[in-house]
Amino acid sequence: MSRKVVGITCGVAEATGTSGLRHVLNDAYVRAIEEAGGIPVVLPSLSSPSPEAWMGYLDAIDGLLLTGGADIDPAHYGQARHAKLGEVQPMRDATEIPLVQQALERDLPILGICRGIQVLNVALGGTLYQDLPSESPSEIHHRQTDLGYKRSDFSHSIIIEPDSRLASIVGCREMKVNSLHHQAVRDVAPGLRVVARAPDGVIEGLESDRHRFVLAVQFHPEETAVHDHHSKRLFEAFLAALCGCG
Repeated sequence: MSRKVVGITCGVAEATGTSGLRHVLNDAYVRAIEEAGGIPVVLPSLSSPSPEAWMGYLDAIDGLLLTGGADIDPAHYGQARHAKLGEVQPMRDATEIPLVQQALERDLPILGICRGIQVLNVALGGTLYQDLPSESPSEIHHRQTDLGYKRSDFSHSIIIEPDSRLASIVGCREMKVNSLHHQAVRDVAPGLRVVARAPDGVIEGLESDRHRFVLAVQFHPEETAVHDHHSKRLFEAFLAALCGCG
């Protein structure tokens, strides 16, 4: 069986005095897909995205991995900017949101991570907490690097719905995860189901029951897959879905 191609979204780094605009992606995403048996292909954000461009991307890939990164402009879900909104990348929003919508129409398998769960929710009509610490205070610090944790460390657990795809993949109802975000899903979009939460109630997993494989998580399994079998199984299940055996 031929290896399947996974399109991986990426961020945009602004031009500096020594370089022009760049597209950036953490290596851990590429390695996680490669280790699971897929062929990773980076999908750049487009300056003038068009239906032809989105279709070209989707024609070239077997599955879509939505990665972490900058905040989503709240204009995409009908809100004004919060004072603590982080960096937004208009090119990335303009590329990813319609790309997700078109991928869903094609029933293309999707795995979302961190910003990925957020862009999936926004693309389907949901909203976000623009700054979780101020809008939904908690004893859990969801950006663990502020506390000196490494990206690959676990910092809290999540509780998983027993009848979910996520539970069947990881084989448990509670698992330890890392946490590297200041935004989170607020109002869940129609067609998506909450399948995991942190102990403080923050949404950590969404699924669609109407599609072949649509699963998104707020944590970063690509950073922990090298030492955690639960995280590794997420990528293996995603690749299995591309082969029609998941």
